[in-house]
Amino acid sequence: MWRSAKKFFKTPKGLLTLILALLIVMAAPGQGLRSVATGLGCAMLAAGLVDVLILRARKQVWEFPSGAVLTAMIVAMVLRAQEPWYVPAITSVAAVGSKYLLRSRFANVFNPAALAIIGAFYAFHSGQSWWGALPEVTPWAQLVLIATGVFIAARVNKMPLVLAFLGAYFLLFTVTAFVGDPRWVAEIFRPPDVEAALFFAFIILTDPPTSPAKYPDQIVCGVIVAVVSYAFFEWAGVVYYLLAGVLVGNVWEAWRRATRRGWAFSN
Repeated sequence: MWRSAKKFFKTPKGLLTLILALLIVMAAPGQGLRSVATGLGCAMLAAGLVDVLILRARKQVWEFPSGAVLTAMIVAMVLRAQEPWYVPAITSVAAVGSKYLLRSRFANVFNPAALAIIGAFYAFHSGQSWWGALPEVTPWAQLVLIATGVFIAARVNKMPLVLAFLGAYFLLFTVTAFVGDPRWVAEIFRPPDVEAALFFAFIILTDPPTSPAKYPDQIVCGVIVAVVSYAFFEWAGVVYYLLAGVLVGNVWEAWRRATRRGWAFSN
């Protein structure tokens, strides 16, 4: 069992699990340990239980639900830590369910956590504090977020995607600040929004099943997500503007895969 665990923690999923655990340990004291433990624990337990049963039914073997645990951790770290326990739990279960219900022949279409969190906003009027991105910890914590984020993005080979998104995203808001009222976009460059953008870029946007593999496609996808996120912030003013951006990027990536495979088969 120890060998299996050691092997798992060398994989991208295992490494991301360790990184998220580190961020949680750093952020939890400022959010209230009881609130964090309750929400995070319920989310992981509910999502893990549902996924382990689905995996058992599909594969006829018992398998550790590593993907569901990661999804639940991300959901809990984006939602307010003070949400009632059932909000992160139901949201995480919905995220796991979306992986199996909304999928193409090859992979799930949407980022599970992003889709479920937007759904929770309308179902429960839930808040999003992105506490797992360390916005209320010492400013030096940003270095930890960036260092661990760069590590995992490089590990899954998604750095062009991250850089394209962050570059286009901050460029759009910087230009807006110069040509319009800078007070309107000032929050983008301050906590918690700046930490949320970094966490989003490194952890959510780089989800391997829903993001491109080739560098040119990553750059296009990153720019699309940045433009859509900017548009949702500017014209819709919704709190989930980043998550809306990644869902549109997911749709573009699913369309790209389908058309590319269709072209390959026709030739």
